[in-house]
Amino acid sequence: MASKVVDDRNRTVILAQPPRRIVSLVPSDTLTLALLGGLDRLVGRTDYCVLPAGVERVASVGGTKDASAERILALAPDLVVANQEENSRQTLEKIVEAGVPLFIAFPKRVEDGIALVARYARMLGVEKAPHVVSLVRDGYQRLAAARAAERPRRTVFCPIWAEPLMTIRGDTYLSATLELAGLDNVFRDRSRKYPLAADLGKVRALDPDKVGERDTRYPRITEDELRAADPDVVVLPDEPHPFTAEEGAHFAALLPRAKVVHVDGKDLCWYGARAVEAIPRLLAL
Repeated sequence: MASKVVDDRNRTVILAQPPRRIVSLVPSDTLTLALLGGLDRLVGRTDYCVLPAGVERVASVGGTKDASAERILALAPDLVVANQEENSRQTLEKIVEAGVPLFIAFPKRVEDGIALVARYARMLGVEKAPHVVSLVRDGYQRLAAARAAERPRRTVFCPIWAEPLMTIRGDTYLSATLELAGLDNVFRDRSRKYPLAADLGKVRALDPDKVGERDTRYPRITEDELRAADPDVVVLPDEPHPFTAEEGAHFAALLPRAKVVHVDGKDLCWYGARAVEAIPRLLAL
């Protein structure tokens, strides 16, 4: 049965029938597709697609940033699933040029990721399967319960890289998951500036009209900025940068008032099916 789905770039993806050969270029999407019953349909994945168990038997096409278009196309997929910020634009353009259906995800809120589960289920033709209905229902119910929960709010700093020190703006999925946990991002209004020296306050920043389409959601900050922000909590995920105990001790010394917490980065960054099970752990923060 043919299906028509609109992706997060507002592109219409038309499938003549449910895909049988899928290449997933995003670890969280690979997990979601597998849990929807599509593990046996996956013919390609990235090196970082390590969940669920059994996916390691699927051929790798490279990393998320450097996936090989040639290796992808050689697998003769009838659907490629990608993410706007995780995957190379050049690779995705080659897939489109080859005429292969491409779905580009770009969720910015937890509810966007849960809605994405439902869209994937429609593409796979399994939207009425009991385990799929249950997964989507549980996601929305847990999200509603989290939104309704009464708890004191705290301010938070969450770095994503150490050298240079990088963090997140408010319009990111990671910032949204922290907000769901009752943690308000102290750098939610801090945009990345270009060039790099401008981001660190050393030279004048380019005017917005000269920045173009470059991503401004992941600023590099100085420790002076961090001290001035004075967050209540420092959340250190183990991905994309695996923050160590030593780095945690450094932040504790830098911000003596803050509580430093190490967390599973997948709970903060992986949208879709993983987010459904992560919501209770986020509330525990």
